[in-house]
Amino acid sequence: MVGTASIYGPSRTVIENEFSRFGVSADFVDTSDIGNIERRLRPTTRLLFIETPANPTLAITDIKACAQLCRDKGIILVVDNTFSSPLLQNPLALGADVVIHSLTKFINGHSDVVGGVIIAREEALHQRLRKVLILMGGTMDPHQAWLVLRGVRTLALRIEKSQDSAAKLAPWLAAHPKVRWVNYPGLDSHPQHQLAKDQMRGFGSMICFGLHGGYEAGRKMINAVELCTLAVSLGGIESLIQHPASMTHAGLPKEHREMAGITDDLIRLSVGCEGVEDLRADLEQALEKA
Repeated sequence: MVGTASIYGPSRTVIENEFSRFGVSADFVDTSDIGNIERRLRPTTRLLFIETPANPTLAITDIKACAQLCRDKGIILVVDNTFSSPLLQNPLALGADVVIHSLTKFINGHSDVVGGVIIAREEALHQRLRKVLILMGGTMDPHQAWLVLRGVRTLALRIEKSQDSAAKLAPWLAAHPKVRWVNYPGLDSHPQHQLAKDQMRGFGSMICFGLHGGYEAGRKMINAVELCTLAVSLGGIESLIQHPASMTHAGLPKEHREMAGITDDLIRLSVGCEGVEDLRADLEQALEKA
């Protein structure tokens, strides 16, 4: 099993500490470079899991290239499509065997559901997965299912609004004197900008950026926002901001974070549906205090 380098924290702990009891092992690599995957494949590799765009770095992985590699090796390709949603990217059409979404995020869109969905391209694989879900009890209750159906009706409207705002905020942040770097797939400066154009129908509403002041500046900024909400989720109608080094990934050694591209200055912003000028004003006043 080869995993994307963005899987650090609870997910890696589960794989290494719990799945290992059942003989499952994993290598964690930066899958935005297909060569990294090829070099780490083993004769026993059975599954390749990628997340694109990756959380929180927004690195992009070539789904078609991974799908071809997996077909040649007889490996199952699983793609976490949460950051794009089905509106902006369709991994099954690009050759993936399985696509997963966190329903908690964009598909529900209102930050009031915890859930997920697994979709298989082939019926035989679907039946294998369905059997495990039934046995393990991974079934959503009716009320949560109703909330997801409510949310998905506005998926296109919400993403179009938040994506439009993100496309305006990203270059503004890139030009800000307090900001050292910005990573947004829609910017020409993004390392995989052309790949994002090729396999996605839009660049989404997730932005990550770094501050000149490093760790302390990042912590000060997120504590100074007023309109944006300080929270670790994403994809809701409200804009959410977080500082991984002091929040979601604080428990990891610094060297492990940096191996995954999660630097001390990294801020992750999930742009919501508020007015873009209001968001810009909030970010401006928070940056002044960083």
